[in-house]
Amino acid sequence: MLERSREITVEKRIVGKRVAHLVTAGDVVGIGTGSTIACAIEELGKMVESGLEILGVPTSYQSRFLAIRHGIPLTTLDENPSLDIAIDGADQVDAHFNAIKGGGAAHTLEKIVASSSKRFVIAVDEGKLVERLDHPVPIEVIPAALSIVIREVKSLGGRPTLRTALRKDGPVITDNGNFILDVDFGVIESPDVLSGELSSCVGVVEHGIFTDVGEVYVGKRDESVEVLKRD
Repeated sequence: MLERSREITVEKRIVGKRVAHLVTAGDVVGIGTGSTIACAIEELGKMVESGLEILGVPTSYQSRFLAIRHGIPLTTLDENPSLDIAIDGADQVDAHFNAIKGGGAAHTLEKIVASSSKRFVIAVDEGKLVERLDHPVPIEVIPAALSIVIREVKSLGGRPTLRTALRKDGPVITDNGNFILDVDFGVIESPDVLSGELSSCVGVVEHGIFTDVGEVYVGKRDESVEVLKRD
């Protein structure tokens, strides 16, 4: 059963299945988080059941639980520090292959897994494509540094909002035990510059700007998949 927190559209299902079939026998696979990748996990489970031998490295408890449910054998970066491929979703992707991730509050491990992979593929529906990024940037923050980080992102022109939890009082707590700030910077003119500025803020564990994404698979309403590759 796929996650119910976000709608599984035709576009998400078709592109999720497509990127699952980029995985080949013997691969160690980084498994991202989110509704589109939930579709990929389901398809990978069917492939494993049919005899495909792979190992998965999940990026969150959510993807771990889904992978286990679908029978995908798991491993860790300690055991396999170099991954063959990582597949993940995104909240937004711009025309220059920059992305914003972190809607599932898992972007820290997602970035670690992506950087450990020989091939990093993002799968999105066509509504996630934009000319320039303008989605709020998720930032994972050490709780003790919350006020410092809020001050710093404001100085960079951001409008921060502490992400609050559903069905519990208080903030969202990440798998790493930290808070999430969603920071609205409006249109982001230079994602690489902002990325460096956020990384230099004391108390920031990781932010959701991903630069220089190599491949983007786009699910469309007509049930086709467009493949975009960086030159």
